[in-house]
Amino acid sequence: MKIPICVVILILVYKKQTSSTVTNQSPKELGFKKGPTIMSYFRQFSATEKVIFGVFVLTVIITTIMMAQKVNNLFMVEIPGRGGTLHEGIVGLPRNINPILAITDVDRDISSLVYSGLLKWENAKLVPDIATSYKVSDDGLTYTFILNDNVRFHDGTQLTSDDVAFTVQKIQDATLKSPRKSDWTNVTVQTISPVEIHFVLKQAYAPFITNMTLGILPKHIWNTVNDDQFIFNHYNINPVGSGPYKVANIVNDGSGIPTDYELSTWSGYYGKIPYISNIDFTFFADEEKAVIALENGAIDSLATVSSNEAAKLAADKSSDYTVLESTLPRIFGVFFNQNQAPVLADKIVRQALDMSVDRTAIIKKVLSGYGVPIDKPLPSNITAPLNNHAQLGAVAASQSTSTLVKTGNIAGAQALLEKNGWRKDLTSGIYTKKDKKNVTLTISFDIFTADTPDLKQAAEMVKNSWTEMGAQVDLRVFNASDLYQNVIRTRKYDALLFGELIGKDRDLYAFWHSSQIKAPGLNVALYANSKVDKLLEDIRATNDDDVRLAKYTQFNDFITTDIPAVFLYSPDFIYVVPKSLRGIDLEDITVSSDRWNSESTWYLITENVWKFFSGR
Repeated sequence: MKIPICVVILILVYKKQTSSTVTNQSPKELGFKKGPTIMSYFRQFSATEKVIFGVFVLTVIITTIMMAQKVNNLFMVEIPGRGGTLHEGIVGLPRNINPILAITDVDRDISSLVYSGLLKWENAKLVPDIATSYKVSDDGLTYTFILNDNVRFHDGTQLTSDDVAFTVQKIQDATLKSPRKSDWTNVTVQTISPVEIHFVLKQAYAPFITNMTLGILPKHIWNTVNDDQFIFNHYNINPVGSGPYKVANIVNDGSGIPTDYELSTWSGYYGKIPYISNIDFTFFADEEKAVIALENGAIDSLATVSSNEAAKLAADKSSDYTVLESTLPRIFGVFFNQNQAPVLADKIVRQALDMSVDRTAIIKKVLSGYGVPIDKPLPSNITAPLNNHAQLGAVAASQSTSTLVKTGNIAGAQALLEKNGWRKDLTSGIYTKKDKKNVTLTISFDIFTADTPDLKQAAEMVKNSWTEMGAQVDLRVFNASDLYQNVIRTRKYDALLFGELIGKDRDLYAFWHSSQIKAPGLNVALYANSKVDKLLEDIRATNDDDVRLAKYTQFNDFITTDIPAVFLYSPDFIYVVPKSLRGIDLEDITVSSDRWNSESTWYLITENVWKFFSGR
């Protein structure tokens, strides 16, 4: 039987104690004494006994430390730490880092970090930012905002309602040709006090609230700039805003062209200061150069990566980065012009065309898997415009389930046609049918699309499916400018493979209202339905989320039933980030710069603190 080492040590100590006891000791001296007395016993140990005693003491010390560490770990939690630099790559160059002029990804990215608006997007909802509160009048015409009186621009100047009014008035100035001008048409701005401002509309328009994320310009800087010099002012390149980051440094090459922008957190920011101290943007001429820099470690992150490149990057499991994706509210489909190609006016033909397309195969081959199939005008991630997000998303998803199982069913499409009187010509393999006037109709039409790799490839796959079904389909490809000017604007196409971007306002009016059939309207299916018109008008006017939800559901049912288009897919937004980046949320991405909506929760560094001090 093994004797515990602690027992052995006690025996040794007791042995030494008893052997050194003298007859004239008092009873008190028989016990262990403090101080030198214990050391005197230790000096009487033999060499072997000293080693055993030393091992015992060392074991006790190590065990105590380990137990203390385990106890300490029970009370410790990991929290985000402040610091670190995110090296972001981006294709393009900054031109107008100005919220009323920004139109490129580069300009919008930096603007979203340098400037701030009355409201901001957080967890897919609008919440106060510069404003502390707001309210909408019962008639939906007046929006009242109360501003935080502690907001300052990066140069220390206080931000007031005058700055807000100035920004809107500059957008409304036709001379500047702001891309945001249509958002602020027929809006009157009234400054009530330095911290109160009203926006008055001529008619109710619920999506108007989404315009309040507009970054605010400092009036004291821009009011001395003439309109004809506005776009050339150096503050478009070296901006001053009130956002969480400020421009710390700009690196130019020998020609004076910027190669890097270094942003740092602004200590005077009124809101939550981001964890990441610095975000450095490095600019590249094209995606190929940016990807090489990513693979070489020159940059940490890269947004708007093509699906093919994303698939290659994701395959490298040993890299220091990871590929994130989020479905975009963009719908790609083939929109039918029944006026141009009468055969497409036959609903049975449209049904057969819809059934025969294999959406999953298109996503796999064209998008390398980075996308979702759709069969309706609302992508599965589209939600209620303002608040009722999850509910409408669930409705959209449930409505797609029943019809998506039919896609890619060429045999079923052929059976549907033949059941309704269409017969395949034995020579050509094309379906034909006699109409009421004994005129032979042929399922024959052209697909028009843009000269981009993904659209061309998708159009080819759609064409092949429809050809296999028994239609005669030709593909006509145009460069983007020609497609818009000579095809879309003139509405001279049989079928148009096209993409629609649905903004954060979730307003589908421009795409489906009958008033938008003619250019510059975007109703490219030339769809006209008075009931749908009324639904779209009501959706625009109401601030009631439940009402909006019900009307969107009705709208979706009408489009699904009428089949004015064959909807194909919604692509993913792709963002390559370092594995060390945590706290990132890509929910509700519409454009690339939306990824910064959650930047206040991103972090690269962690700290361990006692749970009591973590606030959890």
